[in-house]
Amino acid sequence: MTPPHPFDNAIHLETIDGNVRRGRTHPEWANMVGPFGGITAAVMLRAIETQPDRIGEPLALTVNFTAPIADGDFDISLRAARTNRTNQHWIAELSQDGAVTTTATAVFGVRRATWADTEAHPPPAPPPEQLIPGGPGDFIVWGRLYDMRFVEGAFPGEHAQPNRSSTSTLWMRDSAQRPVDYPALAALCDIFYPRVFLRRGGFVPSGTISLTTYFHADQQQLDALGGDYVLGIAHANRFSGGYFDQSAQLWTRGRALLATSHQIVYFKDVCATS
Repeated sequence: MTPPHPFDNAIHLETIDGNVRRGRTHPEWANMVGPFGGITAAVMLRAIETQPDRIGEPLALTVNFTAPIADGDFDISLRAARTNRTNQHWIAELSQDGAVTTTATAVFGVRRATWADTEAHPPPAPPPEQLIPGGPGDFIVWGRLYDMRFVEGAFPGEHAQPNRSSTSTLWMRDSAQRPVDYPALAALCDIFYPRVFLRRGGFVPSGTISLTTYFHADQQQLDALGGDYVLGIAHANRFSGGYFDQSAQLWTRGRALLATSHQIVYFKDVCATS
């Protein structure tokens, strides 16, 4: 029997009662402080997907990282705040030993056949097969689980200099080519390292406070994508007062927009305090 994929292990949940799910952190997804934020977003989304009264597909997910998640078990409590005819609003809280570490709200909805158009355009990029794999290396444990191929804005090396642009563009996929589902898509939206690393030319203490993801792909598009590469681009708009924003887009090879995300990130200006 093939062992479970590390992603499936990480989002595996046990039902404690009708509105509580129990999960556990996994060392493969360790980040600088606590687990990778993308895997936390994925498990919050997965918890809602397991609810028998959930309707439709994910449309939006906002995750607020209120405190670090410690290694070990955690509980996710769920509540449907309101169910309408075609959309449903959820509230979720992740806690450990009675203390809340993560909160989330999500909107699920039934997609309908309507007029459609995409005003955004994917960034120019050669096919991933023409690029050399190159992730963050041993600096980030969970980075080993992804095949990353940068077009621009690669993870800054030891002697990197400050960059005038915060933009990174890269092809990405699961290293084992696990098919992309909605939790995996939520994780991919947070795969980009903090934009302040690129601007300042190296590691800067930082962490996401709030991450919102909008899911544009329907289930049929995800089924067609399978485990293929996804083209991602991320940039910041402003760095100020110890915070910056980070916006991202994820595209298929066929130029279909899968998801967009926006987050607010804390950073410590080490030069200003040294």
